[in-house]
Amino acid sequence: MPTLKRLGALSLSLVLALTAFTGCGAKGGSSSSSSDGSSSQVQAMDLSSVTDPFLSTAGLSGDTVVATVGDTEITADSLLYWLAATVDGTAQYYAMMGMSASDLPWDTEMEDGSTMAEGFLNNALQTAALYALVPVIAQQEGLSVSDESAQTIQQAIDSFAQQAGGDAMVDHMLWSSALTRDLYTRMMQAGDLNTQLMNRYYGDGAPDAPKDEDILTYVSDNLQIAYKAKHILLKTVDTSKPIKDVDGKATGEYEPLDDATVAQKKATAEDILAQLQAASDKEALFDELMKEYSEDTDSSGNVNSPEGYEAKSGQMVAAFEEAALALQPGEISGIVESTYGYHIILRLPIQAADYRDQYVSYLMSQRQQGWLEQFPVETNDEYKKIDPAAFYTQLTALRTAVQAEVTAAQEESSGDSSNSSSGSSSSSSSAS
Repeated sequence: MPTLKRLGALSLSLVLALTAFTGCGAKGGSSSSSSDGSSSQVQAMDLSSVTDPFLSTAGLSGDTVVATVGDTEITADSLLYWLAATVDGTAQYYAMMGMSASDLPWDTEMEDGSTMAEGFLNNALQTAALYALVPVIAQQEGLSVSDESAQTIQQAIDSFAQQAGGDAMVDHMLWSSALTRDLYTRMMQAGDLNTQLMNRYYGDGAPDAPKDEDILTYVSDNLQIAYKAKHILLKTVDTSKPIKDVDGKATGEYEPLDDATVAQKKATAEDILAQLQAASDKEALFDELMKEYSEDTDSSGNVNSPEGYEAKSGQMVAAFEEAALALQPGEISGIVESTYGYHIILRLPIQAADYRDQYVSYLMSQRQQGWLEQFPVETNDEYKKIDPAAFYTQLTALRTAVQAEVTAAQEESSGDSSNSSSGSSSSSSSAS
């Protein structure tokens, strides 16, 4: 199971904590999994008894040391936050497959011999270790949390407290994502320090600042992007009517349009191509004509990928790929016919600048992995007390309670608003 590396992406943590409750758990309780993998009906937790969400869900106070990375302590709150995030990600995948969190096979053996539960916990441990290390590495580099970051953190908490109707509600929403104000603040600070470290190592003027040729090699070797192109598509098939075989399975082809319509599409494609060939600024006109004519659109009618497609070899239909690869960047194809219809393709250059941030993130992840190899992670007896399945069941109970609390607050607010509106209307009617 790969290590999660979310450093630098923590600005969403509080937003997620404050929005996740709208879809977590039903008001009457939700089905989850007990520690032995059996399904059970999870009742809402009594929030009045909760002072430490980690103690209430995992039996460990948030400040309990569960491991060390080098000489730096890893506390239960950080580990459990990442455990919740890891399990949530898998639960979302299961949901897409029509299954619930109660279907998670906690005891299933993975390829490395560990169970899924052990894999979740180890994954969370590696990520928590990175968060513990970042402030240490930053201090060694002479870096400290920026004033801007500190202000942003406080402004975010103040803003959400105002929207939620008070500090207590914000705390409960944070609990539902296995967060507290202190933990949120520490992780945001780690994200800020990680960004500073990336700039120190790979920013403009840094000794290891990436060169264009290195970025383009990364794009080719790691992302395996073969080319980039945009196109104008005039469909000769009805893509809402897929053709199926005798077993009812889609063949990848679609019902053709009538001959007259296809002929009209061909004539339009020829006219578009003539305009492009005569234009002095072909790329500018291409964008205009693509917006006007292309039938490669999303559900709202907007052109799909107006900035172009980044395609791996074999990703697109053969006719499209062959034509695109035959072009030089900036060149426009003739009319290319595929199973979808008539294409006119503009080959785009792959610009190193477009992938610089992605490459820097890759370099940083490699460096972070080096930190974990340099500073070994050691767990203790408190770590062994954590039962991922039991923790997630209790977290679901807490989330169910927060959901019920928020729903009640929303209904009360809606009722007050309705009464206020009704009273205002009555007063207006009486006055008239």
